[in-house]
Amino acid sequence: MKLGIILETMEPEKAWNAFRFANTALKKEHEVKVFLMGEAVECENIEHPRFKVKEEMNKFEDLMGELLACGTCLKSSLLDEASSCAISTMDDCVKVVEWADKMVTF
Repeated sequence: MKLGIILETMEPEKAWNAFRFANTALKKEHEVKVFLMGEAVECENIEHPRFKVKEEMNKFEDLMGELLACGTCLKSSLLDEASSCAISTMDDCVKVVEWADKMVTF
C-alpha cells in the first residue's frame, strides 16, 4: 500500500508518533511519503528527552521513506537553505495525495 502522511505540528509527541507510524509501515513493506508543512518543517530541531523525533526521522531515511518539506513554509521559518529534505511545493503535496492509497495527517 502507498501511504501519504502530512505532518503539520512541531509538538514532540505527535511528530514522534508520525515518524514511528511511517517507520512501522515501511518495515511492513508499504511505500511511505511524508510531507512537512507549517511549523512541522522545523521538526528535525525538536529536542525532547522522551520523544526522539530526529532519531525517528533518521530511521525513516534509512528505511528509504521519502521526505518532502513545503518550500514556502521553510522560507517563512528562515530554513530554506538549512533543510535536510527535499524542498517541495503544494503541487508536490497534491502529487503525494494523488499517489497515495491512504492519507494520514498528524
